[in-house]
Amino acid sequence: MNHITPIFIETDWQTLLRQSICNLDELLDKVELDSESLPACSHAAKDFAIRVPKPYLNRIEKGNPNDPLLLQVLPQSAEMERYPGYSNDPLEELDTNPAPGLIHKYKGRVLLILSGACAINCRYCFRRHFPYQENQLGSQQWQQVLQYLQNNRNITEVIFSGGDPLATPDKRLSSMIHDLEAITHIKRLRIHSRLPVVIPQRVTDTLCQTLASSRLNTVCVLHINHANEVDAQVTGSIAKLQAAQVTVLNQSVLLKGINDSVDCLKNLSETLFTCGVLPYYLFVLDPVHGAAHFDISDNDAIALMKELQTELPGYLVPKLAREIPGRPSKTLLSLS
Repeated sequence: MNHITPIFIETDWQTLLRQSICNLDELLDKVELDSESLPACSHAAKDFAIRVPKPYLNRIEKGNPNDPLLLQVLPQSAEMERYPGYSNDPLEELDTNPAPGLIHKYKGRVLLILSGACAINCRYCFRRHFPYQENQLGSQQWQQVLQYLQNNRNITEVIFSGGDPLATPDKRLSSMIHDLEAITHIKRLRIHSRLPVVIPQRVTDTLCQTLASSRLNTVCVLHINHANEVDAQVTGSIAKLQAAQVTVLNQSVLLKGINDSVDCLKNLSETLFTCGVLPYYLFVLDPVHGAAHFDISDNDAIALMKELQTELPGYLVPKLAREIPGRPSKTLLSLS
């Protein structure tokens, strides 16, 4: 049985964001481990900074070097190794970046980098080397984006991404959504965010009012890899989004040593559905430098999914997919 003792007092989301753990020694101290008990690596932390918000930290089992939440955020020496086929831009997003902060890969939808900030730095992140400084959406860049959208009437969906788009304050989010609503051919808003999970306090009344009053059909795609990430506060944040008429989905990444078992994936899907969230995608790892130690072969991933299909009804089985640069959509891995 896990013995997880909350170690921080609840406060507002922006304060919690500022108070995130950004130091390896502090992280190890808070989870009651020392550097000799696991292959933590300060060099990896310098290459890609640590960022762990306190509500997420509270869910980590203290004293357990194999805790699946800890392993998602702990810098390890394996990150410093280089492997062929891995790169800083594994999805070749810079080739589909026609304006600062805008990525246009797929027909009918565009992705906007609202913020380079994240509430949590996941060690497997495919954008861990993304040039956020060159993709900031200041007022001038935002007007360029709006003009691009106006000129492309086949675009019906806008995806807020990052970093984490919900690192953007409510007032600015509301203004941006209002601007999008004025473009008549935009029908849907999709928000990809980990913040409602790692800092549930981010789902404010103001945010919910903005989303509830929008003419846009809004979808929030969460990123939860393990059932242990879901506690009562996360369930509450999801319920608030749903009460605002937001469709809530989840996508995960298949990660070696974290969620690469049928029992783990089954438990995740069932936990999500208890909160009213449908599993959407399960992605195999994007080949980004620094994350090869999380990788699982496609054959092993397919074998896991075949077994998962025998354990769950179809609506609880996420689509197993890989994103391949240059293709017109996500590539589903065949289970047949």
